[in-house]
Parts: sequence; structure tokens; C-alpha cells
Amino acid sequence: MIESKAPSSLPAVDFSLFGGAESLAPLNSRPKRTVVVSPDASKPEQQSVPLDPSDFLWLMTEEPHRSRRAAIMKAHPEVTKLMGHEPLTKYVVLGVVLLQLATAYWLRHTSPFSPLFIVTAYAIGGTANHNLFLAIHEITHNLAFKGIRANKWLAIFANLPIGIPYAMTFKRYHIEHHKQLGEDGIDTDLPTRLELLVLQNVAGKAFFCTFQILFYALRPGFVRTQRLTTWHLKNIAVQLLFDVILVKYLSHNALFYFIMSSFFAGSLHPCAGHFIAEHYLWDGLNQETYSYYGPLNILAYNVGYHNEHHDFPSIAWTRLPALRALAPEFYDTIPSHPSWPMVIYNFIFDDNVGMFARAKRHCKDSPLASKHKASTTSTSVPSGQTSEAEDLPSSSSSNDELGYASEDEHQCRSKSD
Repeated sequence: MIESKAPSSLPAVDFSLFGGAESLAPLNSRPKRTVVVSPDASKPEQQSVPLDPSDFLWLMTEEPHRSRRAAIMKAHPEVTKLMGHEPLTKYVVLGVVLLQLATAYWLRHTSPFSPLFIVTAYAIGGTANHNLFLAIHEITHNLAFKGIRANKWLAIFANLPIGIPYAMTFKRYHIEHHKQLGEDGIDTDLPTRLELLVLQNVAGKAFFCTFQILFYALRPGFVRTQRLTTWHLKNIAVQLLFDVILVKYLSHNALFYFIMSSFFAGSLHPCAGHFIAEHYLWDGLNQETYSYYGPLNILAYNVGYHNEHHDFPSIAWTRLPALRALAPEFYDTIPSHPSWPMVIYNFIFDDNVGMFARAKRHCKDSPLASKHKASTTSTSVPSGQTSEAEDLPSSSSSNDELGYASEDEHQCRSKSD
């Protein structure tokens, strides 16, 4: 007599999410790379699904920051008090620029191939220039002074120890990154199709992490070129004049120190983990932006508070922790990164993340996006929120100068300043 075996108790898994791959282990059973500070028990945990390593994750939904900004402003109208420029920024910039000049002077007669020069360029120069990268990021949003012109001149000054003029070029690209997050052909923070195909394995991802500063410098020119303005020319002229004076009165080694510092700042440096941490997709979730609340924020203008920054680009770096404390129900309940260095390590060695782990949207002018927009035109906007059309300014160039992501935020900041 054959005894019937009781069916084994298997965990309830929705295999419809895995495209018929019954043998594929759900991502929920794999190690989590992100953490949730205060999980909301009233909300179900996001179910993870594997990403397709041969393509990006294409979304037809609106980027999440506009709606969350509206929700926070409705729940906490006092958030407008946090908006406005931060006078401390210009003093921090001055201090870091002087530190780099002093270090370059100290190394002016040291061989660039000596251990002392290389270690100093990595530990001091890389950290300092990364700080200046993020100072320019902060100044791009006009958060150092009230006026636009003063912010631009400070950005050009902060650019000096970087060695290569980029502050004015970065401004336009970065504002587009905020206004049109994830839009293919517009947001130059996104990897290209060629990068996806070439840099897919461990060696390719390690190459990307080592030379990512070059990818961020060169990619925009291939994806979306800019028209030169007088401010671009001022940035170039000032930087070239500074480099010539540096070489003449110190040495070629001083300029080489600045260039090497900039390379290390965007390479395998602990602070450089934020480049990958901010917008790559992790743990099989379609969350587009991640924050980091660790101690390295001290060196990086609190850029780890990245969800907070994208929600409110007109809140200066010193007040981003206050924004998180004001609205913990919006920020502490979503996944964030516990470590920037581990982000780099996991990105290189984890098969579940790679160049493919980015969310993309079709450009608003593309046929697919136009079709989707037409199908959602009649959708009503909840009370207290603004529609996409209302949120965008009438003049794109003027909004780029202002450095804000939305008109409603600009109006609130004008009152704060």
C-alpha cells in the first residue's frame, strides 16, 4: 500500500510576477541592500521583482517627487520656513579652496608618482574636490546667495581647484535632471544603451565605478549638447587663467594635483558612493531615489538626504535633516542606504544590480509619451496638488536660472527669502 505524502508547506509566492520562471528565487529571499528606518506596519511591504538585465526599467508613471512635495506641503505647511539660501556655504567653499591651494603648494616639488603625492591626492584632494563638486551642486540651486549672479560667481570660484571648467555646464544639466527625472535623452544622469551593453559584468561595473567621473563628464556631450552662453565662456576663461597662473608660480605638479584629486573624487572613493546610491534601483524595487543618513554627509553637504533634496530643491543643505525630522512619515518609512562604500561594493559584485537598474521614461515629446499623456489628460488632480502642466514654468530657461524644480516651490521660497 502506497502512503500518500502530505503536501509540503511552501511559502505563498505570486509567481505571476516572475514571468513563468518558477525556479527563480524571489528577491525577497535575497539579502537586502537597503534598510527602512521606521517601517509602517499599516502599509504592506513592497514586493520585489527581478529586473531584466538586458534593458532598463521603463515607467509610464510620473516621477515621485512632485506628488510627495505637494503632500508634504499640505500636511506640513510650515515646511516653507525651511526654504531659502544658507550664508554658511560661501565660508565652507572658501575654506576648502584654501585647503586645496595650501596642499598644492606643499606638493609643488613632489613627484606625482610618489606614494606621498598619490595618497594625499586621494585622502585630502579627493575628499576636498568631492566637497567642491557638491558645493557647486548646492550653488546650482542658488542656495548660497539670494541673487543668481552671486551664486554663479561663487560656483566659478569653487570650480578652481577642480582644474577643469564645468560649473556652468553642470547647472543646466542638473536642473533638467530635477525637472525631467528619468527622461531618456534629457536626464544625462542616466546610463546610455551602449553603457548597458558594454559594462554589464563585474569587470565592466568595476571599470565604471573607477572612471565614473569621466562618464559623468563625457556622457552629456553625447546625449544632449548645450548652447554656449556668456557664463560658460566666463567659467572657461577664469579657469584657464587660474591654471596658467598656478603652473607659472607653483608648478605643473600643483595642477596635476588638482586633476588627480578630481579623478579620485569620482572614482573608488567612499564619498563617490553617492553617485550610485541616489538613483539606481535596489532590492528589486521601483523606488527611483534613495537617501543615506550616515556620517559621510558631513563631508558632502548632506547630499545623502537625496529624497529630501529632490522633493524640495530650495531647502539648503543645513536644513535637510530638519525636513526629514518634520516629515518622518514620508522619509523614514521608505528604504534608504546604510553605507556609501558598501553601495560601491554591492554594485560591482551583486548580479541583481547593474547599469540596467535605472528607471527611465520616454521623453515627453516622444510618440509613446504623447500617447500616454493623451490617455491621462482627463484625469482629475487631487485637491491640494498641482498637475504636471501647472507645475512647469512658462519659460524653461528662466526656471533654469532660478534653480528650482517647480513654480509653486519658487513662490514659497520667494516669501521665505
